[in-house]
Parts: sequence; structure tokens; C-alpha cells
Amino acid sequence: MSKLKVLDLFSGIGGFSLGLERTGGFETVAFCEIDPDRRNDLATAWPGVPIFEDVRALSANDLPPCIDVITGGFPCQDISAAGKKAGIHGERTGLFSEIIRLAGEIRPGFIILENSADLLTGDGGGWAGHVFGQLAALGYDAEWHVIPAAGLGAPHERERVWIIASDAGRQIRREGIELFLGRRHTCSAEAAAVVAHDYRQRELQSGWRFRDQRGRLVYDPEQAWPETWHEVLHRLRGMDDGLSDGMATQTARRFGNAVVPQIPELIGNAILEALA
Repeated sequence: MSKLKVLDLFSGIGGFSLGLERTGGFETVAFCEIDPDRRNDLATAWPGVPIFEDVRALSANDLPPCIDVITGGFPCQDISAAGKKAGIHGERTGLFSEIIRLAGEIRPGFIILENSADLLTGDGGGWAGHVFGQLAALGYDAEWHVIPAAGLGAPHERERVWIIASDAGRQIRREGIELFLGRRHTCSAEAAAVVAHDYRQRELQSGWRFRDQRGRLVYDPEQAWPETWHEVLHRLRGMDDGLSDGMATQTARRFGNAVVPQIPELIGNAILEALA
């Protein structure tokens, strides 16, 4: 099977693409990132891959043909607990609508989204209802899972919701994608209240072991990281390592909005198994 072609929106430092490409079954063919410093990072890590600046100005005509996957960790500032709660239609989080627009133009087999877990419960489930309803109106089935970075061995919670949507018309064997601990939720506006209720009832767990549909262990947090976290954090702390404040600030900006690549890697492997 040839590699699935990925359009990586709101790319940051490329965590989505890094995780998906680790599976060996995905290839990023275009990025879109508005921050010029992050575009420089992407150009260094993925030389030759086109990088677009503004998702609002991007169209299918600008992109390589036959894109299979759209990814997007769309802005969370308007819905996160740390933000001003402007809501799903806020100036920044409202850019979700550009994902829907591009998906309608491109018709990828899959859409993979990431955002603050607050998306599920905000406005009494109304924010989640809008996201799932828009995907449903476009003809996509979806499931969601809340996976914290701590579930993959990181020393911080970083709780995020991950949404995996697939084109309902392509008859993809969805049970192969339902890999994680969370329960699948049908992509519809009516499911919003159920989503909010189930999310409130969910209990976080640590030391998760993820298995595929055949029971094979596909992720073990004790094997996931090549070095201990205290060594990583020691390198990143400006005062400990003698880095200038400017360098420490750039490091924080790089990782502040980045996704944990191991999670897209899990999702990517589940998609490849479903297709196989």
C-alpha cells in the first residue's frame, strides 16, 4: 500500500507529521503555519515540502492532488480554561471552520483533530456538538478519545481530546480504528449531551497499555521514551543549562502548543490496520 498523503494544518513544529510518519505509512505533502519562526522549523525538518502561511487563503487548487488525511490541532485559546472562553466561534478557535471548508474541497479519507479537552463540555456540550455536527454534515463518521500526555509517560497531564473522522461513504472498517480506552461517539450534533456526560464520568488512568484489535501490545509507556524525563527537562530549563532567556523563550514557544507525537503515531497505526 502506498503511503497516505497528509495535509498538516496549524502545524507548529510538526508533531502531527512526526508521529504519523513514524508509522511508515504516511507522508506529509504540505504544511500550513502562520508563525514565521515555526515555518523555519518546519523547513529545516521537512526540506522541500511546501509550507503555506494562512489557512484562510489556502484552497485545494494550491495543494498536491489526492490528499488522504487532513490533520489539525486548531487553536484552543477561545475555549481552554486558560483563555477568555469566547467559544467555538471565537476569532482563533473559529478557524475550525477552515478545516471543514478544506475538507469539503479535498474530500480526504480521514480528518484527525486535536484540541483542549474543554471542547467536550463547553457551552453544555454545544462546542462539541458544533464540531461533530459540522463533520457529520460533511459526511464523516467520527470517534473521540481524551488522552493526556501523562498517559504516555510524560511528567505533565496535558489533557487533550483527539477526534478521528472518516469519510462515511468509503466503507472503512472503523472498528480497527477504535483502539483506545475511550468509547466511540457517533459524529452528530445530537450526541453532544452524551459526549459531555460521558466525559464527566471518565476516570483518568496512568500507565496505559494500548492494544490493537488482535490484542497485540502497540504502546507501552515504559518503552516509549529513549531517555528519562528529568534529563529532558534539565536540558530545557534555561537557568539550569545556562541558556539565554531568549533561547528558553523560543523553546517554550516551540513546545507550548505542540502535540505529543506518540499519540498521532498510535492513531496512524490504528488507521493503517483498519485499511489493511
